[in-house]
Amino acid sequence: MSEITLSGIIDHTLLKADARQEDIIKLAEEAKSYKFASVCVNPAWVSTAYEVLKDTPEVKVCTVIGFPLGASTSETKAFETTNAIANGAGEVDMVINIGALKAGNDELVRNDITAVVEAAKGKALTKVIIETCLLSEEEKVRACKLAVEAGADFVKTSTGFSTGGATKEDIALMRATVGPDIGVKASGGVRSAEDALVMVGAGATRIGTSGGVAIAKGEQSQSGY
Repeated sequence: MSEITLSGIIDHTLLKADARQEDIIKLAEEAKSYKFASVCVNPAWVSTAYEVLKDTPEVKVCTVIGFPLGASTSETKAFETTNAIANGAGEVDMVINIGALKAGNDELVRNDITAVVEAAKGKALTKVIIETCLLSEEEKVRACKLAVEAGADFVKTSTGFSTGGATKEDIALMRATVGPDIGVKASGGVRSAEDALVMVGAGATRIGTSGGVAIAKGEQSQSGY
């Protein structure tokens, strides 16, 4: 897979707290230029990104739900999803209730994901962030299975705001768990085309990175996300 082809699976990401309107506009313009899959921004910036991209339907606006901790209520996550879609989001990346998963409360986790899936149904893709760096292998498998049961479109490794990002081992485990029909998104620490290709080789079908331009150019990004 070439760097140009890689562009089509990149979610060009800016989720920093200090991002300004001009930063979001630049991000969206870069996504148009490099034909990235989406821009991924915080909910407050969805409408700004959408205004730049509304005439470029192949580049979606992606946002994050319950981010970065996943500890808001299911009702709040569902409202965030509905609001984001109304503002122009075509994809939503929701964080699971990590504490509930670790406590063995699978029903809560499944219902939490389902609330977002139902709110997005027919309007936006749903990606489920399981925060792999905080989970055991058994917990990663359970989280992925619950996402599939809830009807999610993707499972995703990381928020980029915890103790670690994507690894090829986690991507391979997630792909083996969800099977061939669900997307797998690698995010956190993908800084070069070489990094991205390793993730794709392990089973990733989407890459979340703030280094999309560098990757598209075949360069090394200094970004930490």
